[in-house]
Amino acid sequence: MQDKTMWIMLAAVIIICTTAWLLWPAQADFESVAVKLPAQLSKEAMDGGRLFADNCQRCHGENASGTSKGPPLIHVIYVPSHHSDASFYRAAAQGVNQHHWPYGNMPAIADVSREQVSKIIHYVRELQRANGIE
Repeated sequence: MQDKTMWIMLAAVIIICTTAWLLWPAQADFESVAVKLPAQLSKEAMDGGRLFADNCQRCHGENASGTSKGPPLIHVIYVPSHHSDASFYRAAAQGVNQHHWPYGNMPAIADVSREQVSKIIHYVRELQRANGIE
């Protein structure tokens, strides 16, 4: 009987430790990048930069460099061939389930119109090109 109790207790400890490890905040996975700014932005990208600052920067960081709340968008993961413009429209309208990063799900951004998202995309894409992501 003692052997059975010992195995149950060992299994419980393993389950508790595994659960704690899986739920622990992934601070080590936080990634911020140094963003090189282009010499000049188009008018649409400048407008998008202001919209980005108002709606996206608190999570995605200044110049989309990332924070402890959201990933950098100036990253090879967001190359247009992998995350097309449509994925940005969809993220703003519907939110995104966590899939590349440990930050949790992104909620929809209800107060941003499709036209505003288009300007934000121009801003992000111009920053990406200035940083060799095409």
